[in-house]
Amino acid sequence: MPLLDPKTWQPRSLSGPEYAVTEPATGDTLATVTLASADDVSTASEAARAAQTAWARAPHFVRAGVLRKAGDLFTAHADELREWIVRESGSIPGKADFELHVAAQECYEAAALASRPAGQVLPTEAPRLSYTRRVPVGAVGVIAPFNAPLILSIRSVAPALALGNAVVLKPDPRTAVCGGLSLAAVFAEAGLPDDLLHVLPGGPDVGQALVADPRVPVISFTGSTAAGRAVGEAGGRHLKRVHLELGGNSAMVVLEDADLDAVISTAAWGSFFHQGQICMTTGRHLVHRSIYEEYVDRLAAKADSLAVGDPHRAQVHLGPIIDDAQLTKVHRLVQDSTAAGARLAAGGTHEKLFYRPTVIAGVDDRSPAYAEEVFGPVAPVRPFSTADEAAALAANGEYGLSLGIVTRDAARGLDLAERIPTGIVHINDQTVNDEAVAPFGGVAASGTGARFGGEANLEAFTDVRWTTVRGDVAPYPF
Repeated sequence: MPLLDPKTWQPRSLSGPEYAVTEPATGDTLATVTLASADDVSTASEAARAAQTAWARAPHFVRAGVLRKAGDLFTAHADELREWIVRESGSIPGKADFELHVAAQECYEAAALASRPAGQVLPTEAPRLSYTRRVPVGAVGVIAPFNAPLILSIRSVAPALALGNAVVLKPDPRTAVCGGLSLAAVFAEAGLPDDLLHVLPGGPDVGQALVADPRVPVISFTGSTAAGRAVGEAGGRHLKRVHLELGGNSAMVVLEDADLDAVISTAAWGSFFHQGQICMTTGRHLVHRSIYEEYVDRLAAKADSLAVGDPHRAQVHLGPIIDDAQLTKVHRLVQDSTAAGARLAAGGTHEKLFYRPTVIAGVDDRSPAYAEEVFGPVAPVRPFSTADEAAALAANGEYGLSLGIVTRDAARGLDLAERIPTGIVHINDQTVNDEAVAPFGGVAASGTGARFGGEANLEAFTDVRWTTVRGDVAPYPF
């Protein structure tokens, strides 16, 4: 029996318009869903807070059991969910399988949070017991984007639920099913009590209402830096905690001793995986001048060899860009860069939403595809002469998400990484990596630091309460 039944996957009545869920590879309508309106946020948050109290008081093994069951269901229904991820988000099957694997692992890791020690016993000057205890915040608002829709929803939803919270999730309407309604179906099947997870696919007005709602004290937002600034500003006005995982323009530094036979595949993956529509995508290739020309030629040849097409109906390396607006932005950045003097070494063309993997050489700070986050399959390559120059180039810019350094001397790579401020570093790897057990987040314009994985989840989705207990009423001098 299918997990996702269009007749029952939206049990709560929403008041927004109907929306056609579209397959970007073909333009076909996959399903029709009802979007949320701003008014639905109030209804959902009120119901979530009412249900959350009992859930927070449930024994830890009950909450953990629901999360473990949810993890099992992502595996049990992998075939069905994979098809939705491939068709709705334009993912190749391997990327969809990665999302499903991470989703299951996020649930299993979250299950372990339910039984984590809840606080500390403190020393005290008075004759009393003094301790801290982590308590759920109540309701968590999650705003997730389209590019890795399942991962970027579940990595907030799972730990928030495990720690005793209710969740109001607003997925991008372009991926309303695989980034939202699929989670609702999984958790309902896993035995999550009613009203603890509300899925409200909708536009910016729904996100704004969620940030403003006084019954939702914590917001977990993943998206563009521009949108994140607005969310952070609004959250500040409402005195609520806002966790921001934002954009990036991550650098991969290739030192002169790198093994080019090995590195080209790594470099191509970093820039072209999921059409470059990932916040960690390798957006800048910084290559030592002694191997620069060969690197450009070999990366361009690799790009030309990759198949682009419909990932549901053919075996391809890259699928479609999510929609026309994003494709227009990608192509404009490429064209503006070549107009400014950069050389197009590969790609730069498209058929409908299928954009060829693109390599641009001769870029500098004036090249838009180098200086800005492209969010498309574009690899700008720039030479450097010294490690000092490489560090300065990699550190230049507003973002600070991920960093890759390729060298035969790992200690040298670690030393170079110390000079480049980022939230994530990978030595002898590209910039796109994710694991449920690892902290994830960036600095500067890439976000407000690590907020996923282990201790980061505890900090994100609980409050610390100080409690004291005396045997007798405390005496005072008046």
